Amino acid sequence: MDFTSIGEILIDFTPAGKSAAGAALFQRNLGGAPGNVACAIAKLGRDSAFIGMAGNDGFGRFCKDTMRSLGVDVRGLLLSETMNTTLSFVHLSDAGDRSFSFYRKYCADIGLDIPDLDMSLVRGSKIFHFGGVSLSDEPSRSATVHAVLEAKKSGAIITFDPNIRLNLWESADKLKSATLGVFQYADVIKLSDEEVEFFFGTKDYPSAIRLVRERYGAKLVFVTCGPRGAMTEAGGKIYDFRAYDVKTIDTTGSGDCFFAGALHCLLKFGKPADSLTPDETQYMLDFANASGSLASTKFGATSSLPTADEVELCMKNEKPLII
Repeated sequence: MDFTSIGEILIDFTPAGKSAAGAALFQRNLGGAPGNVACAIAKLGRDSAFIGMAGNDGFGRFCKDTMRSLGVDVRGLLLSETMNTTLSFVHLSDAGDRSFSFYRKYCADIGLDIPDLDMSLVRGSKIFHFGGVSLSDEPSRSATVHAVLEAKKSGAIITFDPNIRLNLWESADKLKSATLGVFQYADVIKLSDEEVEFFFGTKDYPSAIRLVRERYGAKLVFVTCGPRGAMTEAGGKIYDFRAYDVKTIDTTGSGDCFFAGALHCLLKFGKPADSLTPDETQYMLDFANASGSLASTKFGATSSLPTADEVELCMKNEKPLII
């Protein structure tokens, strides 16, 4: 398997206009960052699998069917008979930026436990990916860390997205402590600009990248900055690329699609994350930015996932944003 992710799968209810009477309408979409990355990397043509838990309700079956239809191996996605699928309502600003309201107490994604894990997937993937949300409660926290350590023992590249959601944690301090505690396991880490400021109290993103690499041993670190694009470091040099000038409607899942694009390139190059050439680093960052940009052109995290050919066309025909 090229890629396996573990973590939350849920329903995003995304704004979809208004009814004739003027009431707000919401569209049901697959959500959850690790699931989004699994779908995005499958759409790019890679073997992809997902480990997690949803409810055996209409929403959970929708999640499983949607992932399967996008080419994701869902044998590791269990449907609980006792817990419901997590729900999230997405609120969009005029610029398409989003915030979330979660309905998650006693829901299934938290219930994933160590005996539930498909260890053939954990130990059999080139890249094993996890996110910060599944660390917010037990038993999913222990299951996630166990899977990450087993995948690392098996030689997988470990990738991590903190994906901070303060309203899912008891406190900001607990979020920070638990999340920073797993940085040491990751070979590749993606941080948003807001996450850099939250964890390290700085807007000096190049310095934060170097700090994460030196303190936690990450081989490759990305910082995404919305329309300003993203940056990384390789060979002591900072690489910085703008997002593409596309018609942005909904940024939900754009960061996940960015990460999938970067990991697709890492699989393509077939070498350790800290040994990329300057040309490979530039191509990877450009491809990832184009992937994330295209993901913002439709509502929902999975409705606008691009193929590798569509990403290449974007890189060729579209212009970077001028900010």
